[in-house]
Amino acid sequence: MNQGENKVFSTWCQRIFGALLVAGLCGAPVHAGSDSPIDSETLAKNRKANEVCFACHSPAGIAKPPSADLDMSKLADSRVDPEIFNKADHGVMDCRQCHSSKHYSAEYPHGAAGKTETSPCNECHAAKQLRLEPQFNASVHAKVEGVKEKFTCNTCHDVHVNVLALRLKDPAKIVEQDNHGCLACHNSDATLARFAPASDKTPGQKKARPDIDTIHEWLPNTKAHWKAVRCVECHTPEVAAGKMLSHEILNKEKAEKKCLTCHSADSSLKTRLYRHMVKDEQQRLGFTNSVILSNSYVIGATRHPQLDTIVIGFIVLTLAGVLGHGAVRFIAALRRRKNGEKQ
Repeated sequence: MNQGENKVFSTWCQRIFGALLVAGLCGAPVHAGSDSPIDSETLAKNRKANEVCFACHSPAGIAKPPSADLDMSKLADSRVDPEIFNKADHGVMDCRQCHSSKHYSAEYPHGAAGKTETSPCNECHAAKQLRLEPQFNASVHAKVEGVKEKFTCNTCHDVHVNVLALRLKDPAKIVEQDNHGCLACHNSDATLARFAPASDKTPGQKKARPDIDTIHEWLPNTKAHWKAVRCVECHTPEVAAGKMLSHEILNKEKAEKKCLTCHSADSSLKTRLYRHMVKDEQQRLGFTNSVILSNSYVIGATRHPQLDTIVIGFIVLTLAGVLGHGAVRFIAALRRRKNGEKQ
């Protein structure tokens, strides 16, 4: 192997070893997104340690800094709401588990390396990264020149805020959280400019952000859709039931545009937005996709087979009645005509 191949091989060996370690060898609980609750003593210890961080890195800390000589304006993009963080998946952790104490000493302000050398996600989520990385590499975000290098997990998943869909449960909250991750870039000129590639029309300029309403003109009631479903329902490939949502983000040419994909009895929403609720509410009250009906009415997806039969029966009877009535009147008119001719 040459030097480059050795480096790639070594990297993958480290990731595989990390995945095995996390999956079974170390036996240590991973609390972020884990079903195993953290013990109360460790949680209290972590929350106490985090109070030191929130003394500065919080809205209250910035408004009233612990020391008058601190320039709090530099913390504008490093502000975390403790109440929101404590409800997030990573909110049970000590800040220093990701923000290494190597760079965050008791001296303030911290060194410049502190922010840039935050622990990578694969230190805890190695097995998940092995599965998701090929999907991301096929994503539109990875194929645009100069963009892939700027992306991290935290670009879309805010670890200080995000809660797993399995824990959120409420589809409306899941939609609000996940769509915020997409629209924070795709509906903001300032944010998208950080990732936008160079313009192919204007030298020295970045590619302009396309108007999100314009490129979705084909979609009826666009705003209503964004409140009811996530962008990823259409912009990711469909996966089998029970499988995790794909991290391959599709561009507008490949995105789903068939209404019946959602608006049908075999709605893809069962394996996407509502997949964590299907087992609990499947076929409730006799409705097809009752899990969807519990939260919103999706034409074509939330149907009751018995009601369908009854409605079809009424339609048939109504047509039969109209045709029968017409036939009787026609026959009666013929008889009157014949009787008139005889007289």
